[in-house]
Amino acid sequence: MFSNPRRNIVYLLILGSLGAGYATGRELPFYAFFLLLGVLVASFLWANIAVRWVGLGRKTPTQTQQVGKSIEERFRIRNLALFPKLWLEVKDHSNLPGHRASHVVPALAPRAHFEWGAATTCISRGEFRLGPMTVSSGDLFGLFTPQHHIPQIGRLIVTPRVVPIKRFHLLTGNQSGGEVRRQRSSDVTPNVAGARDYSPGDSLSIVDWRASARYQRLMVKEYDIDPLDDVWVLADFSTHALTEDPSVRRINDIGPIISMHGPTPPSTEEYTAVIAASLATYFLDIDRAVGFTAYIPTRTAYPPDRSNRQITQIVEALGVARSTSPLTLDHILAQETPNFSRGTTLILVTATTDTTWLNRVRILQRRGVRTMCIHIDPATFVPVVSSDGVRQALRANGVPTITIRRDDDLTQALSQKPK
Repeated sequence: MFSNPRRNIVYLLILGSLGAGYATGRELPFYAFFLLLGVLVASFLWANIAVRWVGLGRKTPTQTQQVGKSIEERFRIRNLALFPKLWLEVKDHSNLPGHRASHVVPALAPRAHFEWGAATTCISRGEFRLGPMTVSSGDLFGLFTPQHHIPQIGRLIVTPRVVPIKRFHLLTGNQSGGEVRRQRSSDVTPNVAGARDYSPGDSLSIVDWRASARYQRLMVKEYDIDPLDDVWVLADFSTHALTEDPSVRRINDIGPIISMHGPTPPSTEEYTAVIAASLATYFLDIDRAVGFTAYIPTRTAYPPDRSNRQITQIVEALGVARSTSPLTLDHILAQETPNFSRGTTLILVTATTDTTWLNRVRILQRRGVRTMCIHIDPATFVPVVSSDGVRQALRANGVPTITIRRDDDLTQALSQKPK
């Protein structure tokens, strides 16, 4: 009530004029008293009416966006009253980093409207709130600034960035438990088997131009049906696997990472999310059935599927994933092993330095599940951490491994052959 200095002065003048009137018995102080009181009441009514009969809407084109891309919102405020609004201030209380949607609206005639936009580059992966908003205004003398709360709240999931992968080298049939299917197909798979003469109806996308030039007739590629029908991506978001540079800052200390270090913050959590999203996108783009599982911290699993909906589900899950699961990779594999059928390829994305989970991998290999590891080297994030033990154990157990280090070009790193 007494937070406005101007209003406090008016209160003092009202009390002073009233006291002076009673003390002197003159009419002038009473005139001043009624005048100041009238100004105070009129200002109060004016300011409160100014924030009423206002329509405010926001249009958000999507509920998901990728790190590094922009989201643009449109706002429209309308004066629903029969009298003008001199000025309005709209404040947005979204928690999306860098989102600046607040705006001062100029004078609005009766039934008029005003529109503005706000474009924001998404720099942090996570789930964010869009809204609520408040509309404030005031009187001519600045005595009152009431607010009208608009509780409409939306949400935006910012998914991890996806890096292009030139070619991911899956395990071949001579691996433990493998079963190669020597069947030719015109469907595009990673394995080109040869070429044949063009037949009416063949897609131009499979034309082998080099062979066509060599044989002076149109030739098309033939492919081996990939020996591995399904690909599972298991992303390890265990607290035991989390390593990040001390400079990493999070919203409210436990929320999304505030990116200040280029496209991928120096945290194994972020690298796990980016790699898992990139692998899932790559395999779905080449029409492979992809399954996904992670504990983020509760279990999230999607059975193998080729649909567009699958990648949407996976990247949205990775958008909100946090390394807060108390389960180690060994415990996760113990629970998930029954879900992996013979002939499946299981890709583990982890930054763990533990080696006990490799016993589970041997069991999977004996069951005919081809297992490979994308190991994010935690020693490159915090030098005091040693990853020598897990690297040696991976080699000793014959687990094909791609090692990812901090600041690696992920496109090149994921396109290399596993060792």
